[in-house]
Amino acid sequence: MTRQYFGTDGIRGEVGEGAITPDFMLKLGWACGRVFSRLAGSEGRCLVIIGKDTRVSGYMFESALEAGLVAAGVDVKLLGPMPTPAVALMTQTLSADAGIVISASHNPFQDNGIKFFSASGSKLPDEIELAIEAELEHDLETVGSRQIGKVLRVVDAAGRYIEFCKSTVPEGFNLRGMRIAVDCANGATYHIAPGVFSELGAEVLGMGTQPDGFNINEGVGSTDTAALSALVRERNADLGIAFDGDGDRVLFVDANGELVDGDELIYVIARHRLATGSSDAGVVGTLMTNLGMEIALRDAGLELARAQVGDRFVKEMMEAEGWHLGGESSGHIICSDITTTGDGIVAALQVLRAVRESGETLAALRAGMTKYPQTMINVRMAGKVNLEDYPQVAEAVARVEQELGSRGRVLLRPSGTEPVVRVMVEGEDEAEVHTLCQRLAADVERCLT
Repeated sequence: MTRQYFGTDGIRGEVGEGAITPDFMLKLGWACGRVFSRLAGSEGRCLVIIGKDTRVSGYMFESALEAGLVAAGVDVKLLGPMPTPAVALMTQTLSADAGIVISASHNPFQDNGIKFFSASGSKLPDEIELAIEAELEHDLETVGSRQIGKVLRVVDAAGRYIEFCKSTVPEGFNLRGMRIAVDCANGATYHIAPGVFSELGAEVLGMGTQPDGFNINEGVGSTDTAALSALVRERNADLGIAFDGDGDRVLFVDANGELVDGDELIYVIARHRLATGSSDAGVVGTLMTNLGMEIALRDAGLELARAQVGDRFVKEMMEAEGWHLGGESSGHIICSDITTTGDGIVAALQVLRAVRESGETLAALRAGMTKYPQTMINVRMAGKVNLEDYPQVAEAVARVEQELGSRGRVLLRPSGTEPVVRVMVEGEDEAEVHTLCQRLAADVERCLT
């Protein structure tokens, strides 16, 4: 069955367009309720929890989903604004049959979307998403009045999640004496993250903690760290931490205000686990993971396995390899021995553990990995293409790979969201990388148009 609504991570788009409308969300809630009820079986009522980020449209979609779910006979518990990984956790701890997050992550406030978690706190498998899409084809029918679902609000959700985050570091661990700048992107971590770090003893310099429904990710957060870097330098902070709008990604800046991306953070965590005897044989990254990380891990005796881009594929490969650490350069980091999905606060605490327990600065810890320069050019196409149908493209790639030798790599990746092929070249010499990428992009464009 061809997917009509679900993408690689739920359903997302501009508010008022396509599926991102209140009438569709009403029907989606009902369809989800029908599917989740069937999966739950006949033992008791089906329960679904709903969390959201701080977008103004979240109120509208929360109400619509709630109405659809109760019309299908499902009970609902509302968490209010909560990070995406908190919803995954609460789905488990509240013994819910599924969790729903209303969020468009790092996108601007004009967008919104829906993500789902299973009872185990993991992303829904393909067969359940397809079952929901199939249910959407049917007319909405409300259950009898005695079967209509009930709705409760969970008033202590934030406190529960703060305590969970603190429990992910060893007893006695503290951040006393550290000054940390924390940028919450005016998103779902605004009332969570500062509390976690301050309760562990840090002096917290907060920013992006005044959401108004419209300012999520606007000039703040992991997609725009300039203001955080300035705050770290101005206030002589030890480091800065930036979350995205729904809290499943995290980036750092060091004491010099220099950005530390997801690849470098994963490297820091991996080396700390190796030093403390808690490391697996390797780490999972993606096709876009910097070659410098692969080399640095190899030098430390660790493997790097590359998954397709997307946290779902990272998690699948982590399970296949039996490893517990993986993620992307965007800052989506999964510590599966701690929690079921990418969690910005949990990952940040793992980095802070490495800093505190090693006695080194973040700048010193990241210095063990040298990032290779990357250049990426988007080549626009008329529509979807299968690159394997174009042997001239493979020949052009081979020519560049021959010039790079073992000093770099080439990646061609059709976008899953727009009609472009992403041409990426990576290597030791920035000028050479840029020149080779331009040449390869021109060759790809000639072959495909």
